[in-house]
Formats: sequence, C-alpha cells, structure tokens
Amino acid sequence: MESIPHSFITDLRRRGIKDERTLASMAKVPRHLFVPADIRQHAYDDRALPIECRQTISQPFIVAWMTELLQLRGGERVLEIGTGSGYQTTMLAELCGQVVTIERHQHLSQLARSRLDQLGYTNITFHVGDGTLGWPSGAPYDACLVAAASPGIPEALTDQLAPGGRLVIPVGTATDQEMVVVTKGNDGRLHQRSCGGCRFVKLIGEQGWHVSADEDER
Repeated sequence: MESIPHSFITDLRRRGIKDERTLASMAKVPRHLFVPADIRQHAYDDRALPIECRQTISQPFIVAWMTELLQLRGGERVLEIGTGSGYQTTMLAELCGQVVTIERHQHLSQLARSRLDQLGYTNITFHVGDGTLGWPSGAPYDACLVAAASPGIPEALTDQLAPGGRLVIPVGTATDQEMVVVTKGNDGRLHQRSCGGCRFVKLIGEQGWHVSADEDER
C-alpha cells in the first residue's frame, strides 16, 4: 500500500499549520484513496484535484487550514457541507465525536460512504440534499465546515450552531473568496473574521448560488 510521504506533513508545517492533532490526522489518512486512479500519482501534491461529478478534492493545505480553524478538541458534533470525496470528512471524524455530512450529488455521497466504511469510520452520518439549509434535525452543532464557496453566510447554518459554535466557510464571488470564521456567542450574536484568500467551487443551493437546470453539474 502506498505510504504518505514525510514531506507531505513537513510542507504543511512550513506553510503554517501548527495544530498537532490536525497534522496527526493528515499523516494518518491516505489521500491517494480519495482521488481517481488515473491521477493517483499526484495525490500528495499540494493542489486541488478533479474528482467525479466535476467537483474537486481540496488541496491538502486548505483541508488542514480549515480543520485547524475549527479548533476541535474531541467530542464535538460537527456539520460538514459538501462531502465530496470524503477526505475532509475523515479529518473531522478523526478529531470530533460525530460528523453529519451533506452532499448534493448522490453519486459522490455513495462513493464517499463506501470509502469511509471500508476505512472503518463509524461516527459519520451521510445525507444527500441542499447543504445550504444544513440538517436541522441534527442541530445544534458545535462546529460547521463548508467545503464550497458561498456568496454570503447562510442563515440556516448559523441558526444551527450551538452557543460558542464555530462556522468555517469560503465567502465571496465565484472566482475570489475569503476564508471566514463565524463564532456564535453565548448570547446568540455572531462574530466574524476573515483569515485569508482561497478559491472553491460554488456552494449551490437555496441560500447559496443559484443555477439553472442546464447549468447544474449533476
């Protein structure tokens, strides 16, 4: 079985990832199992790669960065929007108590579930639907990670955060976004800060980007 290169973690440290739990998870989960076979030789390059349904698996630094920004300590209930390949999902599952993950493409959700079942994860619940609306029946969540770019902060997601909860989401235009951390105070007020530039595929849904039927990538 292909091993994770030592340089993979060294490069993440060099780029500023400091959380040891995040780094340990990145060192444990084999990214090559989450990319198509024909580009598997690029699995540990620090770049996004294409996957099924015209989506992408985020570059390793972005996965580590978003995970670190959530500041998980173990035991949390986390909502993930955009299951994709399931790679980011595994990072959350390694670091928290329970992951609820939503994907709008049924095919991607099924592939991710099969992979993560084979890897032995038992603390993940998979759903297919509009991620911009969250998953209200599982709320409140201690943290939420959105793996797609939104034109604004979906109110449904902040509503489903527990007091003290944290939302990490790319926000901006279709081509240029900022990574935003939203923290919900004990009084329910939202506190927002930008952490730097990034670029993701669009977050499609009722409280995200709207596309016509012929533009939809399903």
